[in-house]
Amino acid sequence: MPRPRQPGRHRRPEPVSAPEGAPPLVLAVPGVPSAESRSVADEVLSIARSELPGLDARLAFAEGKDEEFPPLAEVLGRTAGGEGEDGEENRPPTVVVPLLAGPDSAHLRVLRQEVLSSGTGAVLTDVLGPHPLLAEAVHVRLSEAGLARADRARLFTVATAADGIVLATAGGEEAVQVAGITGMLLSARLAVPVLAAAVDREGAVAATAAKLAEEGSQNLALAPCLIGPEIPEGLLEAAAEEAGCSAAQPLGAYPAIGKLVLSRYMTEVGIAPQPSQGTAAR
Repeated sequence: MPRPRQPGRHRRPEPVSAPEGAPPLVLAVPGVPSAESRSVADEVLSIARSELPGLDARLAFAEGKDEEFPPLAEVLGRTAGGEGEDGEENRPPTVVVPLLAGPDSAHLRVLRQEVLSSGTGAVLTDVLGPHPLLAEAVHVRLSEAGLARADRARLFTVATAADGIVLATAGGEEAVQVAGITGMLLSARLAVPVLAAAVDREGAVAATAAKLAEEGSQNLALAPCLIGPEIPEGLLEAAAEEAGCSAAQPLGAYPAIGKLVLSRYMTEVGIAPQPSQGTAAR
């Protein structure tokens, strides 16, 4: 017979829901809109909604032009001071979360301008990284590509596992510095050297790969610390080919991305995160 549920510190806490009157979350997707970027963004929002029931979460594109890819300014106009999806009026300012793992200056400039020009008083949050969850996501993508062990504690090896990682980012020197923090976390997980490089700077990935090779790495891999919509099609493949190394897939809609989007929103709104089971009230 199943044992009855016992009260105590391991009791599952009540799930957190979006409070009444909470502002909408608008996920701002950078880059040129496409069916693929829409699919990724839709899935990220689905994850965020599942983590916070009752959340009014919407999608907008920095370069959108029609209903399929709704422009950010248009979406902000519908949410500001008007009627929300739940029929409530005059809610607090909309919270805009950029779908960016790092501080891509060019994309952020466009997003800030769109938010400011909307005249809605909407708030633009920080980007998603750096964060340990991004290192986890990159690790998973590497393991899916056969370039890293899924769990370093397991007593087996992957023949194609990389012994040096180029962590690809985009957005200039600031982006490289921020990605470097995620790179240190990734290096600790994989026990191999990791160096960040801007994939949108000509020759940067190849130069970083050469540096790793000089330091003794023989089997290199390109690991994007990028979600996907923010980079032009074919750019990662070209950089990997130039550097002569294999490449993992972008982070895409890995569950941690949805959780980080929601975390940015909850921090801005002041919603306390759900406590873990181990810290639940007695």
